[in-house]
Amino acid sequence: MKVIRLPAIHHDGNAVLVSGELGHILVDAGTSWYQSLQVERIRGQINDGSIDRIMLTSRRFPVSGGALHIAQAFDGVPIHIHFDGQSALETGDFFTTWASRFDSDMPQTPTVEVEENEIIPLGDGELQAISLPGHCPDGLGYLIPHLSTLIVGTLLPRADRPTRWDLPGGSLLDIIESFQRMKRMNLKSIVPLQGPAIRGHEHIQDVLSRHLDFFLKAADNDGQPPTSWHRPAATALWLTPISPWPLQEQESV
Repeated sequence: MKVIRLPAIHHDGNAVLVSGELGHILVDAGTSWYQSLQVERIRGQINDGSIDRIMLTSRRFPVSGGALHIAQAFDGVPIHIHFDGQSALETGDFFTTWASRFDSDMPQTPTVEVEENEIIPLGDGELQAISLPGHCPDGLGYLIPHLSTLIVGTLLPRADRPTRWDLPGGSLLDIIESFQRMKRMNLKSIVPLQGPAIRGHEHIQDVLSRHLDFFLKAADNDGQPPTSWHRPAATALWLTPISPWPLQEQESV
């Protein structure tokens, strides 16, 4: 089984190609800005093959905007998302997907529901859908159990960037519960929204604890981040600490 991260471009989130004996699954698709390039990147990994489905971690434009184009490029493969995100994608909702903040339309995207704990077999491994709401109500992570690897999307933008809860459908209390759940999973690798995977059990626990402590303090502060922190850019799905948090993972050029 192979797990290949297609690094995020500009505003895009990481796209992750999971390949096994029974086929290829794409987790997250990036924005519509680079959707044709994404198709070529995928074809470069699977040669004459095809992906079998696209699994989305949420409705947000940086992970879902390119899904329709990519699905159509591979003979209309199904696009899967949590039930709570289906209506937003199928109606092309440019507000709750946050596409409006990118001055972009949101393609009307047919979807198939993916349920909590649903398992997608790949022969020499499997993907398991894990409910991780908070950044938005339809938030999912995809666990590869035998590798102790979790693909999380917008819930964890990067080790040094805590996610926002003030976007449509966001919930600080759900974020806290989702981070507590991730800490209990004893993971060896987490693929965040952007940047390389966060690796190593101890390092992952440190990163998750730093984020969780921040969210708990925000909850005690009437659900507000520190007033000294800068207001995030319209396209940012994360907050930026005024004093930088540690970041070991660096994207190679």
